[in-house]
Amino acid sequence: MTGEAAPGDLRAALSAGLVPAMRARDAVTVSALRSALAALGNAEAVPSGDRPRAGAMEEAALGVGAADVPRRELSEDEVRAVVEQEVAERVAAADRLRALGRPADGERPAAEAAVLRGLLDAARRRA
Repeated sequence: MTGEAAPGDLRAALSAGLVPAMRARDAVTVSALRSALAALGNAEAVPSGDRPRAGAMEEAALGVGAADVPRRELSEDEVRAVVEQEVAERVAAADRLRALGRPADGERPAAEAAVLRGLLDAARRRA
């Protein structure tokens, strides 16, 4: 499932694991990895107040991407924190479902948490 990633590069490990999981048709792993990568993308988003504002035509940025704002770059610690939050959310969801008497429904979020926890552990060992 996991490809080679640079030591401590959790984002690369998430990305590297996605294609093999898709080829293996491992829906749980694909879902966990896609969700974690999307959460990282959201964490990199720049707050809307930092975007350039449109004004008079002569002051407007022209051309493809002229008004784009560079995304934040997350440190490895920030990436790890986002993925740990994803694990915590899945564990909480699994616990809630079990508490509601739906243990079978709680298996998937628990399995996704296990996938992400495994990648976190592997990234810690490589660091």
